[in-house]
Amino acid sequence: MSSKFLFLCLTTCLILFSMNVFGAEATEFLVGGNKNSWRIHTSPNELNEWAEKERFRIGDSLVFKYDSKIDSVLRVDEEDYKKCNKSNPSKSYNDGNTKIKLDEAGPFFFISGANGNCEKGEKLEVKVLSQKHAGSIGGPSPSQAPKPSPKVLPRPVLTPANAPPSPAITPATAPTASTASSNAWVIGVSTMAVMATLFVVAMV
Repeated sequence: MSSKFLFLCLTTCLILFSMNVFGAEATEFLVGGNKNSWRIHTSPNELNEWAEKERFRIGDSLVFKYDSKIDSVLRVDEEDYKKCNKSNPSKSYNDGNTKIKLDEAGPFFFISGANGNCEKGEKLEVKVLSQKHAGSIGGPSPSQAPKPSPKVLPRPVLTPANAPPSPAITPATAPTASTASSNAWVIGVSTMAVMATLFVVAMV
């Protein structure tokens, strides 16, 4: 009985850990943050300044929106990115609504296929975090400054005579619909997995 109980505990922990690591949904990023942002901007670094504020993970996607009659998207290596060389792209897109999946960790380089646009700043470098460096799946992006932790003061020893009344319990803030839906999905799948494990153990 003890060996079965130990097996059950270990299996449950592995299932829950896997759900926490891989259960997060991928994110689609609209390049530049606005519609038709794949174009020449007033500031030549505007697209990369946007990218530096975001956190990209494996499985996320970039969505480029642009006028396909006058522009395109080229994926290039770092050297061609720096030189704005359009002659040897690894991939080329010109559909006006390009979706590119970030399927590996490391840098991705994109330039405009229109003559002269890359030289004027229509280029983008995206750095995709590895699972090791991505941190918590639900953590904030670098552009979101974390709130400082409250200062913890030593707790005084109280006797029954001078102990203050217990503070009223404030209800926790209700989660948003997307968070609740995601949590429900994780809990549901985890519950089914645990039930299946219990059934297998019971049959042994």
